[in-house]
Amino acid sequence: MTDELDLLFNQCHPAFPNHQSWVRCRELMYGELTCLGRHTVTGMLAASGNQFVDWSAAYRLFSKQRVDVSQIMNVVQSNVLQETDSLPYIVAHMDDTVIKKTGKHIPGTAWRRDPLGPPFYTNFIWGQRFIQMSLALPRDGQIGQSRAIPVDFHHCPTVVRPRKTAEKEQWEVYKEEKKTAKLSRQGADRIALLRKTLDDQGYKDKELVVAVDGSYTNKEVLKKLPQRTTLIGRIRKDTKLYALPEVQPGSGRKRVYGQRLPTPEKIRQSEQYQWQQVEAWAAGKIHKFDVKIIRNVRWRSAGPQNLTLIIIRPLGYRLSKGSRMLYREPAYLICTETELDINIILQAYLWRWEIEVDFREEKTLLGCGQAQVRNPNSAETLPAFVAAMYGLLHLASHRANTKPNNLMLPRPKWYPKKDTKRITTGDLLNNLRAQLWAKATELNFSDFVKNQIHTRSLRNTLTCNASPAFYVRN
Repeated sequence: MTDELDLLFNQCHPAFPNHQSWVRCRELMYGELTCLGRHTVTGMLAASGNQFVDWSAAYRLFSKQRVDVSQIMNVVQSNVLQETDSLPYIVAHMDDTVIKKTGKHIPGTAWRRDPLGPPFYTNFIWGQRFIQMSLALPRDGQIGQSRAIPVDFHHCPTVVRPRKTAEKEQWEVYKEEKKTAKLSRQGADRIALLRKTLDDQGYKDKELVVAVDGSYTNKEVLKKLPQRTTLIGRIRKDTKLYALPEVQPGSGRKRVYGQRLPTPEKIRQSEQYQWQQVEAWAAGKIHKFDVKIIRNVRWRSAGPQNLTLIIIRPLGYRLSKGSRMLYREPAYLICTETELDINIILQAYLWRWEIEVDFREEKTLLGCGQAQVRNPNSAETLPAFVAAMYGLLHLASHRANTKPNNLMLPRPKWYPKKDTKRITTGDLLNNLRAQLWAKATELNFSDFVKNQIHTRSLRNTLTCNASPAFYVRN
């Protein structure tokens, strides 16, 4: 995996002004992925063995903008597109996240609503806000397991409110900047930028399918979708939908909306619309979902474009064998393309959950946002740098696992033995550390793996001093 990671980072050389900056950033990359404590800049330096040299150059790498993270993201994006070139479409996910901070003077910080707060009370946290765009990297084709690879991590700060005694011109500027700083406007701009980047890379003939949650399913995004782009988003159960106009008036303005349709909740409960089964991958296996599909509907937030309404019946599950059956909440989706196959729509939206996994692992395992910096450029660039390293790690793992005779650390005995196991980010970090430390200490990594596999089922297990080092956890 280290060889694939080096090959990918070699492609990022144009993102730096000189070779020295590239070498320094490469050391920080391995320090970021192998750091065992807090993922600050000094933590990266200590993990890469640079704790006894001048540390200021590492800080200037970000404060002086000597690393172009957007170009690194473009390298990740181009390699993901190469891996998914056989698919007839490109699936992307978009969502925003809040990174907790404590300093009140850090640029871009403000009070945000806590998404993890209880539903009966709104909590607020102090932090930064980012929008992430990820591309789906399927492992088994159109229906199967997928991984979300970050290709864009955009800082979305809140506009600073002027004082009450400020001039009228300042308030006018504030109102205009507030409109452009809205998350929905920023999301529409990121989708347009991704579509333009795909066109520049030679993917004009491929449809871009973007899956979002309900916060981006609004008129700000729907009415600004670029060409060859399909949006799949969640809507409320009481959304007001309309049929197509049956008859146009002889004179005057043409009608855009026809007869009022029942709400999505009433359509789900009605027996007039039939259920049909669709297979899709979710929660570790292929499920059969019951869905209702109503094509060619219109919504005032989308304007005069035809939409497809998809209603998903909640799945039943048991917490343990013999326990009572529990049910999840139903889902109500709209799709801006009426001719798209329902299998593609459903699977693309279910893959969207991977971006939530990205956020959790970027914050907990890679320490996104833990760097203690106050420079405006560093506060914006360092979290994006961590997200880019996360994408490079999973892309290198995807490529390394396609090669035969690839040696991986055997999983502990308490893990379930499944042939279709999902390699977690924690497993990848452990394998990367084991390979790097084995080279540094001149240990035979392959013999260690074979011995552990050979003795893990025996009563007398092998005692190895390298094992606690290779299986260290954050």
